[in-house]
Amino acid sequence: MNYFKKIIKYALPYKSYGYLNIFFNILYALFSTLSFLVLMPLLKVIFTPDAAPITKKPIYKSISKVLEFGKDYMSFIINEVAGTDKSKALIIVVSLVIITFFLKNIFNYLAMFFITFLRNGVLKDIRNDLYKKTIELPISYFSEKRKGDIMARIGTDVLEIQHSFLSILEMVVREPLTIIFTISAMLLLSVELTIFVFVFLPISGFVISLIGKSLKKQSDNVQKEQGYFLSLIEETLSGLKIIKAFNGEKTFNNKFKESTTRFNDYSNKLLNRTNLASPTSEFLGIAVIAILLWYGGQLVLVDKTLNGEDFITYIALAYNILTPAKALSKASYSLKKGNAAAARVLEILETKNQLEDMPNALVKEGFDKEIKFKNINFKYEDDYVLKDFSLTIPKGKTIALVGQSGSGKSTLANLITRFYDVTEGEITIDGIAIKNLTKNSLRQQLGMVTQDAILFHDTIANNIAFGKNVTEEEIINAAKIANAHEFITELPKGYQTNIGDSGNKLSGGQKQRISIARAVLKNPPIMILDEATSALDTESEKLVQVALEKMMQNRTSIVIAHRLSTIQNADTIVVMQKGKIVEQGTHQELLIKKGTYFKLVSMQSLG
Repeated sequence: MNYFKKIIKYALPYKSYGYLNIFFNILYALFSTLSFLVLMPLLKVIFTPDAAPITKKPIYKSISKVLEFGKDYMSFIINEVAGTDKSKALIIVVSLVIITFFLKNIFNYLAMFFITFLRNGVLKDIRNDLYKKTIELPISYFSEKRKGDIMARIGTDVLEIQHSFLSILEMVVREPLTIIFTISAMLLLSVELTIFVFVFLPISGFVISLIGKSLKKQSDNVQKEQGYFLSLIEETLSGLKIIKAFNGEKTFNNKFKESTTRFNDYSNKLLNRTNLASPTSEFLGIAVIAILLWYGGQLVLVDKTLNGEDFITYIALAYNILTPAKALSKASYSLKKGNAAAARVLEILETKNQLEDMPNALVKEGFDKEIKFKNINFKYEDDYVLKDFSLTIPKGKTIALVGQSGSGKSTLANLITRFYDVTEGEITIDGIAIKNLTKNSLRQQLGMVTQDAILFHDTIANNIAFGKNVTEEEIINAAKIANAHEFITELPKGYQTNIGDSGNKLSGGQKQRISIARAVLKNPPIMILDEATSALDTESEKLVQVALEKMMQNRTSIVIAHRLSTIQNADTIVVMQKGKIVEQGTHQELLIKKGTYFKLVSMQSLG
């Protein structure tokens, strides 16, 4: 119920639809009972055609006599209209039954009509919040999660919430009220029979509850396994070249088969238990009806305390309880299934973002003086990646970070962009700690070009603009600076060419120049280049390097590089080893020292 309360908060913006649903459900429940009660005058006309008509208008006496008053009043009206014509009386009663059932179904439709807007609105809002939370959470969160599992939570788990929790909203008023109205009518017909019914109903409820106890666990297993095989699909599609190159099709195929086999087993157990609910509740209901037929038959035939038409109406009312009772038992199973899905959805929604903006975070506009790393210590898990790291980067200077893999170069890029927060120490821009700035204003000062050019399934123009409201001329100017305009104009649709999934219709060098054009258009004062040319061939590297040099003019740049030929003109080269600075200076100064940098240059045959 705790999960249900948290999910139901999403229904508050749509409460007007909820109120309309409740209103029409009340009418439905009322007419559901009345549709059976109006059978009594019909049965009386059929079975006791010689009964004396009521010619005098009946008088209401008390609540205990309300049913008798209703029957007499109905007979009085029929007599007033039809007189002694039994055929006409029969037509009136049949018309009354049809009208009552018609109104019952109209109210049911209207109730369902309005709840649809609430259900789908909640579904939309939960999905939007999940997606918003997903892109707000720090990158560290997703290093521990499978992408496919996140996709399963946004897709199938949210749907499960709609099918389970939100389906309960349809019956939370309708079914209980139908039962209450029906039982009230049953009590008016025969208190003795109704007490007899209540002896057997708790036994039925107990049997049904036994079936549903393991449903949450089985549902949880199904949803987890679904998340796992969706992850496998995502990994397969993104790593298809490697799978094929290493003949790994069989390995991945076996993994997927094992996962779907487990999913099949869990689903079978879950569905078999769920499917058991309906026949069990129906059988138990019919068993109660059978006992009622025997006991009620005794009251009609032996004791003569109940007349025939009242007894048949009573049986119809008792059977009318079965449908809402079955719906409620099914809802209890749905609630257990929904709990598992809600737990997985709420786990993301309630995850605390460790990189939230401070309450009084400042908005940084422009960059004036310097960036400082002050005594930085940082670890992803157990071992420190950076140890007592300090560095000052003056405005307008180009600082290159070099060193072996694992020396902490890319970590510095992750820290200045606040993809991660430092474990100890402080990073400042113009003397203000970046923790005290809003993430949005901090990242507005930064541009980034990474080793893997991350592009989107869209046109070249939209990839360069990336959500900014800019003119076509601005896009073309950015592309020219990035040495991309020439190849773009040669494409069939030019800037309107769709580049496919992850830009796979373009070469590596072309993709990288598009990502540089995107950074140029952003026009940030600080540029971070994280091994921007390391994945390119020599010809592409030259074109990209020229583009990068154009882009870096009059900017503060942090360049992370493996290829040392690309950073010889940097104002300062910082040589890192195991998270510490071992050397720093210009290219020539470091060559003269003949230290770590000299060895790296010699290894790359640049000496």
